[in-house]
Order: sequence, then structure tokens, then C-alpha cells
Amino acid sequence: QVQLVESGGGLVQPGGSLRLSCAASGSTFSINAMGWYRQAPGKERELVAGITSGGSTTYADSVKGRFTISINNAMNTGYLQMNSLKPGDTAVYYCSANLFRPGWGPNDYWGQGTQVTVSS
Repeated sequence: QVQLVESGGGLVQPGGSLRLSCAASGSTFSINAMGWYRQAPGKERELVAGITSGGSTTYADSVKGRFTISINNAMNTGYLQMNSLKPGDTAVYYCSANLFRPGWGPNDYWGQGTQVTVSS
């Protein structure tokens, strides 16, 4: 069994920064890709940033130049560095990972979500 646990959310003023972490643990696995999604009240869940094990990244237009996704394969942990935060970034942020488990193949896993609130 595999678990994804997010941390690092909280309340921050506009212009501030936060770093989210997503730690994968459990059975033997390797990370194929990891992504961060967010869902604001009344809105659909959207992809914020994604990264492959090879380091290729993708970002939503709304966060380009402000957010940076990274992954530490040795620690099985992914990160989302968020700078120049805006009130529009307020949402629950979810980590998702595509993990390969021997005997199980690749599967998608989700964390429980962490709240990010940008407000003065």
C-alpha cells in the first residue's frame, strides 16, 4: 500500500511564499511522474504543475514564473515552491503521483490535500 502525504500549506499574505511537500511512502515503488492540482470553492480541480522522473516539467499559465515543481527521487518526495502568491491562488492543493509497483504496474495515487489561503 502506498500513501501520499502533503504538508506545507497555510495562510500567507499576498506576495508571500510557501513550499508544499508531498512524501510518498509504503510498498516498494518508483516514481514515474508527480503533479500538483488545486481546487478552489465552486471550481473544478485544475493541474498546477507536473514533473516526470526525468525532470520534464509543465505549468499552468497562471503560475508560470511564480511556481516551481521539483522532485527528490532518492527521498520519494516532491515539492511545489510557490512565490509571489496571489489571492487567486487560494485553494486546496492536492498531490498526485504515478507510481510503478513491481507486480502491480503503474497506478495513480492522491494525497489528502492541503489548504493554501492567500489573504491580507
